[in-house]
Amino acid sequence: MTELPTFTVAGLEAEPVLELPAFTQDDAVDLGLLAVAVVRERGANLAVRVELGGATVFLAMTGSTGAGNVPWLEGKAAVVHRFGEASLLVRRRHEAAGTPFEERTDVDHDTVKAHGGAVPLRVGGEVVGTLTTSGEPDVVDHSVAVEAVRRYLAARAS
Repeated sequence: MTELPTFTVAGLEAEPVLELPAFTQDDAVDLGLLAVAVVRERGANLAVRVELGGATVFLAMTGSTGAGNVPWLEGKAAVVHRFGEASLLVRRRHEAAGTPFEERTDVDHDTVKAHGGAVPLRVGGEVVGTLTTSGEPDVVDHSVAVEAVRRYLAARAS
């Protein structure tokens, strides 16, 4: 069995963030395709969703993922929109504070899911969308999303 990645608050805070002067629907599709390439390279079983301005711009189901992953994709993205940070970072911060996210009473846990896999897409400091993955343990979901962002930023820089 492959060892799962581990993430600390400090490590998550140091990860690359997709912050650009502009991000279009075409950019969202490019990011989604790049994420699917990472999924395939890793032999993962993941659904990939890129949302921009409240609309799903890219959605791919790989392996055995399907409709059951959609609430997870949406719920993880809801965390990013509410807190402005990666869904796994929100979860880890709560754990570090000794207050598990699941114990919050001000959150509808059916629609807001603090599990790894969603990362923010920012333009001018504002969250304009999300890249979200679902289907594996949430730390795997997160690592795929971050690798896709890392590669996307590298491609834009060249």
